[in-house]
Amino acid sequence: MAKMDEIEFQGIVRNEIEQALGHYDTEYSQDRIDAMDYYLGEPFGNEQPDRSQVVSTEVSDTIEHIMPSLMRIFTQSDDYVRFVPHGPEDVAIAEQASDYCNWVINNDNRGFEIMHNWFKDALILKSGIVKFYWDEIIEVETEEYEGLNEDELTMLIADPEVEVVSRDERTIGEDMEGPEGIIIPAPIIYDVKIKRTKNSGNVRIENVPPEEFLIGNRAKSLDDANFVAHRSTMTVSDLVSMGYERDEVEQYAGYTDLDISEERTSRFEDLETSAVSDSNDPTMRNVLVTECYIRSDYDGDGVAEFRRVLTVGNGYHILENEEFDHIPFAMLSPILMPHRAIGRSVAELVMDVQLIKSTLMRQLLDNIYNTNNARVVAVEGQVNLDDLLTNRPGGIVRTRTAGAVQPLQVPEVSSSVFPALNYMDSIKEQRTGISRQSMGLDADALQSTTATAVAAMQAASQGKIEMIARVFAETGVRALFRGILHLVTKYQNKEKIIRLRNQFVPMNPREWESSYDVQINVGLGTAQRDQQIAFLSQIAQKQEQVIMQMGVNNPMVSMSQYRNTLAKIAELSGFKDATQFFAPSEQIEAALAQQAQAAAQQGPQQDPAIALEMQKMQAKMQMEQQKMQMEFDLKRENMAAELELRRQELEFERQLRLEQIRSGLDASTNLPRV
Repeated sequence: MAKMDEIEFQGIVRNEIEQALGHYDTEYSQDRIDAMDYYLGEPFGNEQPDRSQVVSTEVSDTIEHIMPSLMRIFTQSDDYVRFVPHGPEDVAIAEQASDYCNWVINNDNRGFEIMHNWFKDALILKSGIVKFYWDEIIEVETEEYEGLNEDELTMLIADPEVEVVSRDERTIGEDMEGPEGIIIPAPIIYDVKIKRTKNSGNVRIENVPPEEFLIGNRAKSLDDANFVAHRSTMTVSDLVSMGYERDEVEQYAGYTDLDISEERTSRFEDLETSAVSDSNDPTMRNVLVTECYIRSDYDGDGVAEFRRVLTVGNGYHILENEEFDHIPFAMLSPILMPHRAIGRSVAELVMDVQLIKSTLMRQLLDNIYNTNNARVVAVEGQVNLDDLLTNRPGGIVRTRTAGAVQPLQVPEVSSSVFPALNYMDSIKEQRTGISRQSMGLDADALQSTTATAVAAMQAASQGKIEMIARVFAETGVRALFRGILHLVTKYQNKEKIIRLRNQFVPMNPREWESSYDVQINVGLGTAQRDQQIAFLSQIAQKQEQVIMQMGVNNPMVSMSQYRNTLAKIAELSGFKDATQFFAPSEQIEAALAQQAQAAAQQGPQQDPAIALEMQKMQAKMQMEQQKMQMEFDLKRENMAAELELRRQELEFERQLRLEQIRSGLDASTNLPRV
């Protein structure tokens, strides 16, 4: 089968985009608009003049309570993930890959801000999306050199980054006659002008607004999606600087449907004061850019391959069409829906609660207003209305008959509203796990509550937050770091020196694999941080005992493992950089290896650890002997005291019997003799 026609392929791309747009507009766009309005506490649209218009903030309160826990779970240390090696030979490389990918998101990108916005998008708007790609950076510098000899010139132009722009030759002095009449030519020096092109790049990670992201309506996940797209606006200048023809780009510049979309307008309505206006500068006009990733049999071999297609304008004119090997997006949904790419948000769990509580609070406030400013019933013709309408302290209302003015009784509704508000709070707690106890315990609530019950209550309230964190870890975060590893192994073509644990370490991703398993390093579990520190402290004590009893080179615990335990305790205590307190594992291993090598060179000698252990054993034996001697002396003294007491008792009994005999009484019955 022949290669697909360009017009036919453009029609396929247009159809996929329009189908995805229709699906998003009907299924998700209005939901995201409503969720954002609820989060911002916007009016519902059913407000009435001269009535309470208060809006409860259940959505915002719930999201803002969950966010600190999520950020603490994922960002309490700089190690977001660890790559698991395939075999023993891959341990060192997997460790390097883990360190470098964590360094990339924290240093080449704003890791905390990206994670924060990513998570908040997902909690409010059903889905959070980040895009990761390799950003090629080309820097051109012009340099001039004078007086170079031939060897220096050869060394300079041997650099593949150097291009010679101009070269001038000149001689110094004159030719000279050497031995046997050989003419030695005058030395030649060179003046050159070069252009040095530095081609470097970095992994870039960007948060994508949900309204700019499209996915096929039948996709179950990003992995099995046949169509994914990112719609954004760029200026003509940006596209021209990327190498596209200006004339080709300018004809598609102008207003775009993305600029005037209802969702984007709603996002910025509190910041914009006028309609969208286009720039008078032609190079600063906006162009709709759609970056598509689509499966299609473009080459006609009967197998649909994955392709990257870049289009501009609402007509989707194709600028680029190339075969591609991965989807550069990672997506999160806090509540997964089976067999659907986009799940549910936390916001939609409490939106109806916010509406109901706002309605109840409005009714309660209206009731209080009417109670404090009560209306009156006046008998027509029997009351001076001017006096009645003049509201001042101590004022007089003139009437013709008694009882012509009576207050209009307002029914009190607080007794019904407050239980209803408490019931709605319980509904929110059941749906989200966020309770008043978890948000901040009331002192009165603790008067009759045991510490165990409080701990169980707090652990239960964290259950759903931990579930959200685990879902984020196993879906979007895993995909993001796999993508980072893929990018650095594919595109980074030179070694890079980075600062890692206060040491400058060379990283060369060309030596790594891009298919390591990803182990997410998040602080999940029912134990709180202080409990984790307590557990690790116990582990450290056991490790210390093993090292003291079996020596440094024991087969059970290494010094690196002991150091890692102490470093983890420091991290849980809030110190991100454990190297402030403990040397890196590599440095410890190197020092131990040097000590072993030095000991081997000095010849056989007693291990200092063994000598120390022997001294400790001798001291322990001496202490045991002293303890045994003290116990023996104490027992001997106790036996002597017991013997003396028994002797005194026997002497007392003998004296008593003698007295009884002398008094004429029987010693056994205490009766007179017959």
